[in-house]
Amino acid sequence: MIKGNIDSFETMGLVDGPGVRFVVFMQGCPLRCAYCHNPETWLDTPKIQMTASDLVKKILKYKVYFGEDGGVTFSGGEPLHQPKFLLEALKACKKENLHTCLDTSGVGEEYDEILDYCDLVILDVKAIDAEKYKNLTGQSIEKYQKFLKKCQEKEKKLWLRQVIVPNYNDSVEDILKLKKYISNIKNVEKVELLPYHSMAKEKYKNLGIKYRLEEVEDMNKQKCKQLEKLLND
Repeated sequence: MIKGNIDSFETMGLVDGPGVRFVVFMQGCPLRCAYCHNPETWLDTPKIQMTASDLVKKILKYKVYFGEDGGVTFSGGEPLHQPKFLLEALKACKKENLHTCLDTSGVGEEYDEILDYCDLVILDVKAIDAEKYKNLTGQSIEKYQKFLKKCQEKEKKLWLRQVIVPNYNDSVEDILKLKKYISNIKNVEKVELLPYHSMAKEKYKNLGIKYRLEEVEDMNKQKCKQLEKLLND
């Protein structure tokens, strides 16, 4: 019986999908994003191990709070890093008529059937330029591009997100390029720009990991809102 490696749960999440969400933060991620605020989820070492059946039993305790819009969101780490468990969990969720959301960077291999059980995909657009993507994540942009293509083929509903970092991707030119890029993507229901923050510095220190953005100031939230308005106008 497959067991999933899970870092933590959020039982009343309000930002990771529509309505009230039960968020499952799964363990393990192949990316090493410079601004990652969950470095404790990078490695495969689990804090919690459980079967899909036990996970859904836990989720159902909170179903009364979901209303018409809420449901369960699989996040991480990178949930596609555990495709067999994720598929089993999604199937079990759909048997209980739960709205399912996959919060992902799109870096995985076995996701064709997984997408069939996802009502919504929240896709993290790390960067649209291959060189910037590699510099930011340590990986090639190719897997992300293949995942997005598959989402388009399956006509999945998408929420797109990008973290905005000062002096990296916060210029008007950067946002207009992103806007043009998104205009060619189908079924985009929502686009969000997330202001970079450095609150995870202490985590990196405790884990003995070098924090690559040590000298970068937090993104001005007001400027980020203005850029998001430009993006969505």
